[in-house]
Amino acid sequence: MFGKRSDGRRVKKVEPFERIIPYIMKHRYDSMNMMNDDCDCEPIDEYIKKRREEGVHITYMHILIAAMVRTIALRPQLNRFVINSKLYTRDKIYVSFVVQKNLRDDSAGTTVKIAFEGTETLDEIAKKIDDTIASVAFVGSESKTDTLANTIMSLPDWLIRITVNTLMWMDKHNMLPKAVIEASPFHTTFFVTNLKSISINYIYHHVYEFGTTGLFMAFGKEKRIASAERDGTIKSKRILRLGLVSDERFCDGLYYAKSLHIFRRCMKDPSSMEIALEKRVEDCE
Repeated sequence: MFGKRSDGRRVKKVEPFERIIPYIMKHRYDSMNMMNDDCDCEPIDEYIKKRREEGVHITYMHILIAAMVRTIALRPQLNRFVINSKLYTRDKIYVSFVVQKNLRDDSAGTTVKIAFEGTETLDEIAKKIDDTIASVAFVGSESKTDTLANTIMSLPDWLIRITVNTLMWMDKHNMLPKAVIEASPFHTTFFVTNLKSISINYIYHHVYEFGTTGLFMAFGKEKRIASAERDGTIKSKRILRLGLVSDERFCDGLYYAKSLHIFRRCMKDPSSMEIALEKRVEDCE
């Protein structure tokens, strides 16, 4: 209550126009911007092959999440969120994603959330991702999210609706218990979904109204395109297609654009993330 939350602190040094925006656009579904971007697969594939020859297993998912974490560590406004028209910033960088235990139609996935400081190397991020997936991947295992969801869904139908509405009201008024926030995948910096692994195209996935998610990235299967080179020749190029949905209330378009340039550099040269970031850029008070 009174502006204090376990998952963030108020940002007060904001220009008047930026401060009034969340009062005008009160919901995330009213504030979503959607864009797509393409990443050249060649440098990513070469890097993955090089690391495999060294005996290290690195995937597209590892690289993309690491690039997002590094970008957000350098661009802290991306780690903000809006609750009840107030602006907050997080102390850590969180990523949520779904882990499929198998690809059967009747098999439900489980959603996990991982916290990062922002200074980690690519290898440290990859290990944390792999360890988290391994901890929930076998049948019968449960994540914190599963435990919370199973507890709620064990209630009678009429009480489920009341419980969910109460939790949403508590979240809006900064009264949601810390244990619920920690278990909730919706209280996260960004969500990512890997549609490449099931060979379908990227999508524009909405950011959830419940929780604090401000960024959602989906990447799909690779495409081949004709690319004009500087010497005038035409080259066939494999690209990774990304769909990004963002809440525009916590930073402006110019800030997003400059942040995207950092993300692209990380994707183009994954080896740059083998070196730990000396210090994360802190958000303003």
